[in-house]
Amino acid sequence: MQDTLTSPTEAAVARPTRPERRWSPAVVAWPVLGIVLTVVVWWAVVEIFDIQPIILPSPVDVYEGFRTYPELLLQTTWDTVRVTLIGFGLSVIIGVALGTAIAAWKPFERAFGPLLVALNAVPKVAIAPLMIAWFGFGTKPVLAMAFLLCFFPIVLSTATGLASTPADLAELARSLSATRTQTFLRVRVPAALPQIFVGLKLAMPLAVIGVAVGEMQSGGVDEGLGTIIVQTAGQGDTATAFAALTLMAIVSIILYYVLVLIERLALPWVRGTTA
Repeated sequence: MQDTLTSPTEAAVARPTRPERRWSPAVVAWPVLGIVLTVVVWWAVVEIFDIQPIILPSPVDVYEGFRTYPELLLQTTWDTVRVTLIGFGLSVIIGVALGTAIAAWKPFERAFGPLLVALNAVPKVAIAPLMIAWFGFGTKPVLAMAFLLCFFPIVLSTATGLASTPADLAELARSLSATRTQTFLRVRVPAALPQIFVGLKLAMPLAVIGVAVGEMQSGGVDEGLGTIIVQTAGQGDTATAFAALTLMAIVSIILYYVLVLIERLALPWVRGTTA
């Protein structure tokens, strides 16, 4: 087989004739403006309605809460990031494998598709105590919770992407006498990657949520932002709890945009073929 099929997804579409997009300061300016406006509104609501810090701390109170325990909060942030990445990685490996099996073999989809939907429909918080019974205290139930929350979007996006190969690309592969394996690796997979990345971007924030829920539910975990939130909120230290929540939100945003950057670097042809 000649190298004609090296990248048919790219070869099937001519290079865009419009000028290349250039980086603009607005890319950063608009998100920063949105954050600033949110903080200002938050601060104004607290001051205008004289809300007590134990109910809703002001941004200044949250900053002071962070300054009180900076080393602890940063260390627990890293613990949450580490477990999130491990749980997300496991969900990617297993989710992509299941999605591929569903797209490649109809009997597998018919046999296990309803079970996957049922598993996704079960409230994950409701089975958190069972996670502790199954895996004990520690990191394992937290990883399991993160996995359960984020693997379904990956399965669904992988199966949908692989099952939605454009007809012209499939016809191109047949005209070049490509084998089934070559068609899968060089046509179906590249064509499915944009859809797969949609699932990955949906799953990453869910992984952070899953880790937080697992840390909150597993009383034996002594690390992680979820543990800090439970402990400080229980002591009436709402400012530190909000500081941990803010760090969790920052972690989710950073990890999401890391995926966006990876997608742009790995799939440059997608921007060239879409409006």
